[in-house]
Amino acid sequence: MTVSEKDPQDDKQRNPVEKKLDWSCSLVAASLVGAFGSSFLYGYNLSVVNAPAPYIKAFFNETWERRHGHPIDSDMLTLLWSVTVSIFAIGGLVGTLMVKLMGKVLGRKYILLVNNGFAISAALLMACSLQAGAFEMLIVGRFIMGVDGGIALSALPMYLSEISPKEIRGSLGQVTAIFICIGVFTGQLLGLPELLGKEALWPYLFGVIVVPAFIQLVSLPFLPDSPRYLLFEKHDEAGAIKAFQTFLGKEDVSREMEEVLAESRAWRNVRLTSVLELLKMPSARWQVITVIITMACYQLCGLNAIWFYTNSIFGGAGIPPEKTPYLTLSTGGIETLAAIFSGLVIERLGRRPLLIGGFGLMAVFFGILTVTLTLQDRASWIPYLSIVCILVIIAAFCSGPGGIPFILTGEFFQQSQRPAAFLVAGTVNWLSNFAVGLLFPFIQESLDTYCFLVFAAVCIMGAVYFFFVLPETKNRTHAEISQAFAKRNKVYPPEEKIDSIEADDKTNGRPKSGSVSSQDNCVKNRIV
Repeated sequence: MTVSEKDPQDDKQRNPVEKKLDWSCSLVAASLVGAFGSSFLYGYNLSVVNAPAPYIKAFFNETWERRHGHPIDSDMLTLLWSVTVSIFAIGGLVGTLMVKLMGKVLGRKYILLVNNGFAISAALLMACSLQAGAFEMLIVGRFIMGVDGGIALSALPMYLSEISPKEIRGSLGQVTAIFICIGVFTGQLLGLPELLGKEALWPYLFGVIVVPAFIQLVSLPFLPDSPRYLLFEKHDEAGAIKAFQTFLGKEDVSREMEEVLAESRAWRNVRLTSVLELLKMPSARWQVITVIITMACYQLCGLNAIWFYTNSIFGGAGIPPEKTPYLTLSTGGIETLAAIFSGLVIERLGRRPLLIGGFGLMAVFFGILTVTLTLQDRASWIPYLSIVCILVIIAAFCSGPGGIPFILTGEFFQQSQRPAAFLVAGTVNWLSNFAVGLLFPFIQESLDTYCFLVFAAVCIMGAVYFFFVLPETKNRTHAEISQAFAKRNKVYPPEEKIDSIEADDKTNGRPKSGSVSSQDNCVKNRIV
């Protein structure tokens, strides 16, 4: 019996056993090693600049005075610091725009391996900037590290989505968010005065970036590439079977191959979709809109404002400066625990409840935070209530909105559409990130304690949109998810047409080869 002729009853009988084997050692290793050298570094670089900020500004001033013979003026210092922080997002956008081309040439795994070159070169530049007396090295290093982050946040979710069985796709996808949170926590921890948060040691905060990159560089080559990439784009069926066997930890991968081969037969004459073609495609219209809104809400919901400006928020809440680093550390701990909780429950609760509930809870506590900041001088306990609100907002974000956007982007689109979809999602992500970092200080200055109402409104609009538009994607194939959007797109999805052709073939007693021929005629020379 061939792979394509397997009896569906056999799948049902094997399912209980297979679910126990879903989490193989290779699958766990690929997710941990991939995330440690990728999303971990993104999270680390979000928080690592907070603790050494006074020392970096002093370094800017000393370098300027040595070169020009007078201290730097305050406006120029503010500009240099703003560029140092925000250029990370510009680099991220550049990295995102590189992913589609790199993916076509290198594949999923080798993108991650090549990306370590950016991380290592950025770490060396930033770590050596003080010794060299050149703050430009720090700024360029932050830009290159942003490029690394942009590539990582597109390539890693794509890789994890394609190597995981659909039964645990959400949990495995949540590894990206978990390691972002661990990275944020590690940056805060190493930035404590007792560790590397000292004037003489702050360059080492950037030098340690080499460690995760090196570990990924020497570990990931021993694991296979994405089986879907091997089959769809390299046309290597034997390699895809071997990759499935390695990742699933079993010899019989007929069910997984049957699902992928069916999609491969249907779309074998289809080339990769460009971004412009994806945006114009009626059958993917609402998937694209949902990804854009999800990624925009991910950045514009206000959490990055808290990450970038935790010290000033805690100071405004009345917390003494010497206690601020330890309270900032608690936010990283809460993030990590909430992300792990989400990874444990996402396959039980689904994507919709976590996403809608997370944004809804954030909106409520942004409102409460506005009240507590406005009334913080009325009683001594109110500032501490503000801290509770911040911790709840962080927990609500990381339990759903913090990781699910990356999962949805991988789930919504077929293989040929996925690189373009991640490019769109990444572009929205980094542009929104840059906008928040640039605009939040002005919003805070203009609205004072009412600034968080802006983010509450974003959270409410996001929750309402997802309630009415977002279908549940838990434990569903890419074809089933496309069909779930069909009514809203008002376009019969290609998968349904193919299923209908196969059903007609069976009803009329035509052989299976005719069905495959009909599929080829349906999609020949089409762009998907």
